[in-house]
Amino acid sequence: MKIEVIRADITKLALDAIVNAANTTLLGGGGVDGAIHRAAGRELMEECRRIGGCPTGQARITRGYRLPAKYVIHTVGPIWRGGGHGERELLAACYRNSLDLAVGNGVRSIAFPAISCGAYGFPIDEAADIAVREVARDDRLDLVVFACFGDDTLQALERAIR
Repeated sequence: MKIEVIRADITKLALDAIVNAANTTLLGGGGVDGAIHRAAGRELMEECRRIGGCPTGQARITRGYRLPAKYVIHTVGPIWRGGGHGERELLAACYRNSLDLAVGNGVRSIAFPAISCGAYGFPIDEAADIAVREVARDDRLDLVVFACFGDDTLQALERAIR
C-alpha cells in the first residue's frame, strides 16, 4: 500500500472514496464536513438524513454524488477534552472503522482529512501519529492519501510517517 501526504482540497480528489470528518447528525457543519456537503449537493444530505446519524468513533458510507469520489465515508471524531476521556481510542477507531467500511465496499483508494483536528481541538501531532499508525497497520488498500488543508497538518503527518 502507498501512503501519500498532500496539500489538497479533499472534495477535488478523484479516488474511490474520501472520508468526511462529520458530526454525529451527519447533516453537515463547518470545515471539511460543510465543504463536502456543498460539493456533493443536496442528494448527500438526503442520504445522510435517511442514515439517521453516527456515533463517535464509528463510520457510515454514502454515495459521492457530485464529487469526483464514488463514495463518502463519514466518521465522527472525538472532541478533545484533555485526553482523559478515551479520545485517543475513539480517534483510532475512526480510522479503523473507515478502512473496514472502505474494504467492504470495494474501495482501493481513499483520502482522509485530519479527523478531529479542527473545531474538535485534537492536538495535531498526536492525531497525526494515531492516523499514520492505524493506516500503516492496514494493507488492504492500494492508496491512502492524507489530504491536508494547512501546513501544520501537512508537516505533522510528514513527521509521523518518518
